[in-house]
Amino acid sequence: MRPRLIQASHRAVLVLLAACFAIATARADEVTHVVSGTVEKVDAGAKTVAVKTADGTVETVKFTEKTTVTGLKDGAKGADLVGKEGGHVIVHTAGEGAEKTAHSVEWFGDKTVHTTEGTVEDVGKGTKVVAVKTADGTKEAFEVSGHATVDTGKAVGRFSAIGAKKGEHVTVYYTEEAGKKIAHLFKHL
Repeated sequence: MRPRLIQASHRAVLVLLAACFAIATARADEVTHVVSGTVEKVDAGAKTVAVKTADGTVETVKFTEKTTVTGLKDGAKGADLVGKEGGHVIVHTAGEGAEKTAHSVEWFGDKTVHTTEGTVEDVGKGTKVVAVKTADGTKEAFEVSGHATVDTGKAVGRFSAIGAKKGEHVTVYYTEEAGKKIAHLFKHL
């Protein structure tokens, strides 16, 4: 009887250790930063992409075989950005400084990614529309893309999980399509 009890407690410890390892591994892959700008240079050998941001700085991030790219062909990876210099992107990264690694890239090509700063006025119930009031009092409505993310300054997550809340001060990164403003990123200020 006693050996069975010991075996059961060993199994429980192993299951607990496996769960802790899985959580630590998942956290290592969490998106922690967002970089928006134009592709300045892609180095396939070094597996890096340099992105020039609106303020003129260039941020270089690594990509791996796990880096996904939406907006190009189905199943695109980081290496598929070679030859795409000048195109607009939003890059979701993990890590810090020189260790920033692209988790995913949203490719917009020659579409310009615009920004608007303001306060969230309304979040549509049951719809994916967010209204933002700018400093000059203008109210702008944005349709939220299926890949939209929210950068709270402490974490980055999908819009569907984090959302936007009335009263939050944000910068909205969006494109214009068929006369509509499509929000891709809400960055808290």
